[in-house]
Parts: sequence; structure tokens; C-alpha cells
Amino acid sequence: MERNPVLFLGRRSAELLRESREALGRLVGARADDLVYVPNATTGVNIVAASLDLQPVDEVLVNDLEYGACLATWTRICEQRGATLRKLHVPLPFDADRFADEMLAAIGPRTRLLFVSHIASTTALRLPVERLIAAARARGVLTLVDGAHAPGQIDLDLDALGADFYTGNCHKWLCGPKSAGFLHARSELQPMLHASVTSWGYLGGEGGHTGFEGYTGSSLFERRLQWQGTRDISACLAVPAAIDWLAEHDWPTHRIRCHEQAVALMHRVCAANGLQPIAADDDFAQMVAIPVPHRDAPRLRQRLYDEHQIEVPVTQHDGQVLVRVSVQAYNSEAELAALEEALRH
Repeated sequence: MERNPVLFLGRRSAELLRESREALGRLVGARADDLVYVPNATTGVNIVAASLDLQPVDEVLVNDLEYGACLATWTRICEQRGATLRKLHVPLPFDADRFADEMLAAIGPRTRLLFVSHIASTTALRLPVERLIAAARARGVLTLVDGAHAPGQIDLDLDALGADFYTGNCHKWLCGPKSAGFLHARSELQPMLHASVTSWGYLGGEGGHTGFEGYTGSSLFERRLQWQGTRDISACLAVPAAIDWLAEHDWPTHRIRCHEQAVALMHRVCAANGLQPIAADDDFAQMVAIPVPHRDAPRLRQRLYDEHQIEVPVTQHDGQVLVRVSVQAYNSEAELAALEEALRH
């Protein structure tokens, strides 16, 4: 890119990005034409939220398991538009059927969009998005899934899943570089989406020419969202290499082992502290949220780092302090044992 920026960005980037999206699409079960790279899943959520023509009569339905940054996005957008943000409380222990029943029961005539995570950040819970998406569509309600933690951790087939919008990260469980996320949109809804930065892609009409197709792309979805001014797209172009590397190392086998290690650790720590897990084993993938008998989450997080050199999120939900453990293929049993021992004190 630095050797010849005009050639790389001005004439080749659209082609290179398309090749990368095709590789990503094969992994996540989507057409390259329905994918666009964004820096991260939070950006994807913001694009959809800002593009949605919310009116004061409209309502956005969320729950309190969602990622705080995205809840902040919906709070700001709804306040600006005069729309209602309805947030359901999800009690622990978690029950997937009860969760889906209550979310669907909350959909009303004003509900414009249902926002839900595929894997919740704070609690690591895998949410029943398949049922929610199908039922919402039957009622004419749009769906946006925050899949920040899903790619690389669970199998994805976005076309079969059928969400109206789905955003995910390639820099977490997919092991790609930071600044590589994606937004997937159903083809009929792509015209409603607008980039957070207006650039060259907005100058040409559908099928028209801007004179900058080398980096803006050809479809309306590409032209509006792909080019956000001069930026380093190297992270996006490295995603196929990450996908190939995982395939070469039999990643599904590692994912199964990591899940087993994570839930085994959860049960040991819970038993040692006389507590119950917040959900069934199958409600987790490679992350688990382990309840601990502490009441000061920030203090516990700092103590684990200062005294044990352990970096791990300590979160809170429904009055419980949770240690959210992520087990990846490179983590060792010795590391998990060190965390287990540290949580005994």
C-alpha cells in the first residue's frame, strides 16, 4: 500500500476487498454482495441505528444483557428521534425458552426493530436468535443481531439465519487483525443504509459511474459503505489468511475442547464457592461467566491483575458478580488452574 497508494487504494482496493468478502462469505454463509467491511461490530450497529428512520411512534426493543456501547447507541438515537427504547430485564439463572417467550411477548404494534446479541458480552450467554428472528419477521419487525463474539466461536449461516442486519468482528475469535469487522444486510434493505461518513460512493446513482469505482465498488451497498476516505484496509484483506489458518489447524476440534475446558472450570469454581452456574452448559460456547461471592467487581478485577497477573473481565448482571472467562486454543490448563486458584481467595 505504501509503495504505490494510488494503485493499491485507487485501482485495486475494490477488487481486493471483494475477494476478501468472498472468503468471509464462505465462512459465514453469505453472499459477498451482502457483506461490507466495517472497523468493528459497534460501527455496524451505529450504521443501522443511524440509518433507521425512527419516528416518535416507534419503539426499539432490547434487553439488559446487551453490550453497553450498543445500548448507548440506541439510547442516543431514540432520544434524538423521539422514539421509545424499551429494555427488558433478563433474570438469572438464564432460561433460553423463557427469554425468547418474554422478548416475543414484548413485541407490540409500535415495535420497529428488535436488537439482540448472538453471544452476550457481559454474561457470555448464547441467545436464541434463530427463534427471535423468525417470529419477528412474521410480525413485520426488523432484526439486528450483534454478533461481535460469534464468528470463529460458533458456526454461522447468515442467509439461513435470516436476520435483516447482522454485524460481527473478525478480530476476536476468528483471530484476524483489529479493525476488521463486517456488516451483513438483506439485499432488499441495503438501500436504506447510510455510512457514518459520506464519501465518493454517494455521487453515482445505482448502475451509474462516479469515476472512482476502483475503490468505491459497483453496487449501492458497496459504494455507500465501503469507502470512508483514505484508510488502511490491510486488516480486512488479511481476513482470508486468518480463515485459512484456522482451517489448517482443525479449529472445530479446538472449539469443542475449549468449550469443555470452560464449562469444567465453571463447575469447579461454582462448587468451590457453593454457587450455581447462571445457565446450562449448552448456553455457552468458548466463553463462560462464572458467578463469584464478591460484591466489588472493579476491585476483584484489579486484584486478579495486580496479585496474579491475570487479565480477565469481571462483570455484573442481576445482582451477581461474574468472572467472564474466554478459553481459546492457545490457553493452557495451567492458566485455567491459576485463575481457579486465584478465585479461591
